[in-house]
Amino acid sequence: MNGLTGMTKPRRMRAAAGATLAAFLLGTCAPALAQSATGPDSEARLRRIEAEVKALQRQVFPGGDGKYFAPQVTAPVTTTEAPGTPASTPVSDLLTRMDAVEASIQRLTAQSEETSNRVAQIEAKLAAAAAAPATPTGAADPAAAPGAAAAPVAATAAASAAPAAMAAPAQAAPPPAPQLASTKPAPAKPVAAKPSAQRIAAVQKIVKPETGNAADDEYSYGFRLWEAKFYPEAQQQLRLYVDKYPKDAKISFGRNLLGRAFLDDGKPREAAPWFLQNYQADKKGARAPDSLLMLAESMRQLEDTRRGCIALGEFAEAYPGEAAARLKAQYDAVRSALKCE
Repeated sequence: MNGLTGMTKPRRMRAAAGATLAAFLLGTCAPALAQSATGPDSEARLRRIEAEVKALQRQVFPGGDGKYFAPQVTAPVTTTEAPGTPASTPVSDLLTRMDAVEASIQRLTAQSEETSNRVAQIEAKLAAAAAAPATPTGAADPAAAPGAAAAPVAATAAASAAPAAMAAPAQAAPPPAPQLASTKPAPAKPVAAKPSAQRIAAVQKIVKPETGNAADDEYSYGFRLWEAKFYPEAQQQLRLYVDKYPKDAKISFGRNLLGRAFLDDGKPREAAPWFLQNYQADKKGARAPDSLLMLAESMRQLEDTRRGCIALGEFAEAYPGEAAARLKAQYDAVRSALKCE
């Protein structure tokens, strides 16, 4: 029995009509629904949308399975520094130490320069103090009293007064003369002791020539006094000649002989400035080689081997002909006594 058996006729008629209507509606709508749901355009659009969603999902959640994606948000990893780890790199430590070393070097350099400056100032003061003349108060002026015996004394000063030629052989600026202040000797104090009557008489026996050439006569008279070994008188006479006739033809002889008068009198310190002046004034002078060699001898007597060797080396270089001929014996004697390296 079907479901319509137990119904009344009107009810059965209404149910059948309803079923027929439902079937009609289903029959008319089904093709349209099927056509709209399963059409080619809708299928293509759906697939395209699904593909774009999957592509977007892969970009946002890479590595997912397409349906469920695990979030990639994780807690930040915290690292704990191990005890004893250095706060800086070895390179930065090395740079810091180099900066400290450079600063120390700068301080040491500044201190060294200051010390050198102080030493130079002290040496300059000592040289200036030593350069003061030794003439006592009340000493007579040789120019004001021509009859008084006078002799130049060695003036001490800085070594910068030496000639440039003296520095050539040994690369040293100081002159052979010990701390010579200038090439012109300073006036000396007069002889304190009054000559005896016997000496005065002996000196008066030395005749002064009168040839009409005043300059030559003055020099010749000084030479005769020196030759007679009246050294103080020869010093006075030759000093008079040198001061009065500085342009004379025999001036090189006169300055050299004046130095010899002091050296032979046992005064090498007073002799050295005259030898140096004669060499410096005219290196081509007739007695310039003799003066340079005698300068070395003066330094030897003063036990100043260094300056003596400088003068001797300059003599051998500037006057090789004299060293091998006229002054050979004297040169060999001085060189052997100095024992220069």
